[in-house]
Amino acid sequence: MAVKWTDGHSSSILCLNVNKEGLVASGAERGELTIWDGKGIPAGQLQLHKADDVTSVVFSPTCPTRLYTSHGETISLLDVRSLKEPTECFQVNEEEINCLSVNETDNFLAAADDSGTIKIIDLENKKVSRSLRHSNICSSVVFRPQRPQSLLSCGLDMQVMLWNLQKARPLWTTNLQDREMEEANPQSAGQFFNPPLAHSLSVASCGNIFGCGAQDGKVRIFRVTGVKFEHELGFKGHSLGVSQVLFMPEAYWLLTGGNDGKVLLWDVSSGVGKQQKSPAKSLQRKKAQAPTSTKKEGKTNKMASNEHARVLPRLTIEHGEKVNWISCAEIKGSKRVLVADQSSSISVYPLPEA
Repeated sequence: MAVKWTDGHSSSILCLNVNKEGLVASGAERGELTIWDGKGIPAGQLQLHKADDVTSVVFSPTCPTRLYTSHGETISLLDVRSLKEPTECFQVNEEEINCLSVNETDNFLAAADDSGTIKIIDLENKKVSRSLRHSNICSSVVFRPQRPQSLLSCGLDMQVMLWNLQKARPLWTTNLQDREMEEANPQSAGQFFNPPLAHSLSVASCGNIFGCGAQDGKVRIFRVTGVKFEHELGFKGHSLGVSQVLFMPEAYWLLTGGNDGKVLLWDVSSGVGKQQKSPAKSLQRKKAQAPTSTKKEGKTNKMASNEHARVLPRLTIEHGEKVNWISCAEIKGSKRVLVADQSSSISVYPLPEA
């Protein structure tokens, strides 16, 4: 059974984040922002300007009291010790922001919006240093751990992109629908009526393995190798779209949340290890060099896809409500998953030790 954190919001909670000290930030519809202590007691509340929905909250990795929030087209910087007026505001996006990410040195902030634009803000000079683009809504952007100049993004154009802050064009791009069509067999033709619109990204602590959740209910795991990334693993555990993916601090433990009301915990370490030396990996190298595929290559891909289908969740939480956001926190010495949904409360579930 879930423990419920209540009395922090009156509207649907849209986003969560946890800092190094165990404080939890939650943002909700109509401009509501709440800070919670580890016991689930509201420690501070604020109504943001214009009452625009709070769509993303991110603590600074270097200063636990500094919180970045997006509401409408605005980014506000707040001090959680005294939740009053923002200490700073950035208004550089032209449409509603969907996701914020700050790099681990806290000198660059990325803001992805409904126009498909990702604004990169130089926090030291307080100005936009780069403007990156998707062709449709950009739903998720994330800086890679241990690589403060490198980031990943995905969107409703079904594209997953790898960027470096020195360049305005992506270093590498994968179209999820193209990949599915390459790997499909006649029995799976129906899946193209449910295209893999990409909703969420998360990078493992190593910085090289990342997961992507999509509308077709599948989770895809990729490995970054230099200036490109390769498909390592794919599996399906949700009957509807995967709204959230989150790598836990432990290597290759992945939480996923879906529109089907489920939260699943996966251990992808064995699958990632197997794929490192498998034909599918070398096949991807060939494909990068020569787009034309042969029947033999298609067969190898189908085998790899079937192998991935055997990945099973280590834990299934029947949450029952469409998942808006998931986060992970240590509470009373044990790991918990925090779930935000259409309600005004946060649900807290225990997690097994890795």
